Amino acid sequence: MKHIALALCAATWALPAAAQDLSQAMQAYYQEHLQLWTQDPVIIAALRAQNAMTSTYSADQVAALDRDWQSEVGHASMPTVDPVLNNAAADFLRQQVEASRSRITEVILMDAIGLNVAVTSITSDYWQGDEDKYSATFQIGPDAVHFSDIELDESTGHYQGQISFSVVDPANGELVGAMTVGVDAELLM
Repeated sequence: MKHIALALCAATWALPAAAQDLSQAMQAYYQEHLQLWTQDPVIIAALRAQNAMTSTYSADQVAALDRDWQSEVGHASMPTVDPVLNNAAADFLRQQVEASRSRITEVILMDAIGLNVAVTSITSDYWQGDEDKYSATFQIGPDAVHFSDIELDESTGHYQGQISFSVVDPANGELVGAMTVGVDAELLM
């Protein structure tokens, strides 16, 4: 019984230290790798093009697009999903995922209203505007970075987290979108 109590105490003390280590690892990964992506011309061009198109969308239009996206997922015909999954920015992001040696699990690029611009794999919804990945970044400002809690992804059996951050056009400093990068917490450490 004494061994179990000692093991539980040790595990309890180790959790905050592990969380701190992971937080530092996520911060370092963001600064060393992810931040550079936001300056790539293909990312900025994709955001600028979609912002020009979606800046006047009403809440009803956004909701209708989100419903269309969700109804298409898993079907052969995906006219709302395919342009977001298959574009130059999505190709660029998939190259980054491949280069990460499995550290990155997914990437979502969002426009100024929280709609997906480019994704490396299909997301469950099109509008991210009601989630922390958007509200804790784009809505906060140009320097905002948000680290999610680490959770077990049952489909992969790995612990994963998300690093979300605002995207600023390096040419003029204008806030143009946000990006979320899913990371495999075990491989990041």
